[in-house]
Amino acid sequence: MVVSTVAALSLAVSSAWAAEKTGREVVEQTCVACHASGKDGAPKIGDVPAWTQRSKLGLAKLTESAIAGIGKMPAHGGQPNLSDLEMSRAIAFMVSFGKAVDPSKPYATPTSSTGEQLVQGHCVACHGDGKDGAPRLNDFSAWKPRLQKGMDGLLRSAITGHKAMPARSGMANLSDTDLKNAVTYMVVQSATYKAK
Repeated sequence: MVVSTVAALSLAVSSAWAAEKTGREVVEQTCVACHASGKDGAPKIGDVPAWTQRSKLGLAKLTESAIAGIGKMPAHGGQPNLSDLEMSRAIAFMVSFGKAVDPSKPYATPTSSTGEQLVQGHCVACHGDGKDGAPRLNDFSAWKPRLQKGMDGLLRSAITGHKAMPARSGMANLSDTDLKNAVTYMVVQSATYKAK
């Protein structure tokens, strides 16, 4: 029953995503810091040849690079609270010189590890013993109130940060898919935990 509830919640669409920024907003608030002047070799906004060269491999590849970071560009453009969809929108805006419609789905949301690998390698540092109020891996009752906003709500908290947990758990290069896999793993583990 609990696992089916978790699965249903992971499919639910939450209003938490309604506040996503447009490509123009992301570019104006974040990307212009480097892309307006070409700082550190960033392609300038409006430089057709530079963007044409970079877009030859497709928008998904450009988005993957923006999410993970490339050259001197930090992961998520130095703003780990931006979602992969917002990054896709910024890429579309810059490549099309402001003419593309914002995509409704991210061009790319790569994975670097499984949910289990991320949890065991990183998340367990806080979620293992409940550091700073983090819900413990083996305590579904601590996760249950957090599930009121659905899995999308939990994912949004992981992306933007929540209380003592920084955005993307302090790992800016993690994609939304990486975070979703880790969050889902933790919730399922807590729901199916049996004391030894």
